[in-house]
Amino acid sequence: MKRFFDWFNNLYPIWLVSLAVIAFCKPQTMLWFDKPWIFWSLASSMLGMGLTLSMDDFRAIAKMPGSVVLGFVAQYTIMPLAGWLVTKLLNLEAGIAVGIILVASCPGGMASNMISYLARANVALSVVLTMFSTLLAFFFTPMWTRALAGKYVPVDAWGLCLSALQLTVAPVVLGVLIRWRLPRVADQIGACGPTVAVLAFTLVSGGIVAASADSIAQHFGVLALAAALLHVIGFAVGYFLPKALNFPESIARTVSIEVGMQNGGMAASLAREHFATMPLAAAAGVFSGVLQNVIGGWAAAFWKRRKPSA
Repeated sequence: MKRFFDWFNNLYPIWLVSLAVIAFCKPQTMLWFDKPWIFWSLASSMLGMGLTLSMDDFRAIAKMPGSVVLGFVAQYTIMPLAGWLVTKLLNLEAGIAVGIILVASCPGGMASNMISYLARANVALSVVLTMFSTLLAFFFTPMWTRALAGKYVPVDAWGLCLSALQLTVAPVVLGVLIRWRLPRVADQIGACGPTVAVLAFTLVSGGIVAASADSIAQHFGVLALAAALLHVIGFAVGYFLPKALNFPESIARTVSIEVGMQNGGMAASLAREHFATMPLAAAAGVFSGVLQNVIGGWAAAFWKRRKPSA
């Protein structure tokens, strides 16, 4: 069974793209997957993440403080500013601009841990950075979204903060507490965590594509270009910044992946909740989720053939 789950999880980009195409061509197949389903699916995936974390993961922060600080600061500066830059370079309309900025302001995605493993990066650091950025998303995501997207649309920063707490912090903390107090239960449930995350974002993508099919059809090219440019900037700057600061190759790869890969599902869910009149904002989260996995997969394939020098 474990082999099947590993096989299923490794084909995540294929499931994601396939269901998105089906939902785009036949929206009625996924229109039922609306806001309540989206919220609880993503909350379940966050719970799965929490179940995989132990106290040792938190202690790991003390063993590599410089790398953690670098990765965290890079995550919440490079990407939000890159998102703002993309909106200016492409002169994006309000809906897409808000979506790109929201994606850029979200924490790292869980798929980054798998990409880090494939890329022969520092997986422990990847896990810690994903956890850390997720737990503090309730503050940084609303802050950056309001600062950078406020010119396009009124941003309810407090509402975004509450949604982020409900969607990310609460499930992750609950998962960590279960792992701490009921480790056997956590092992049994947590083994399905990655698969739940794969299913969650695949279904979320399908639901949002179905609901926004007409808008996506009209703006497909610019959505794809904006999302791709955002993540290419994130991967590139996230790699060269640690190299310029003389961090080891494995750290540079990890920071690159953590910066370049965002929680597109969270962005899409927040967009549906707080920017419901802008369907393209949620669509930007979906395009981000697809393209970051494609770019991350290419980067992992390149790095996998090259052993880190340090």
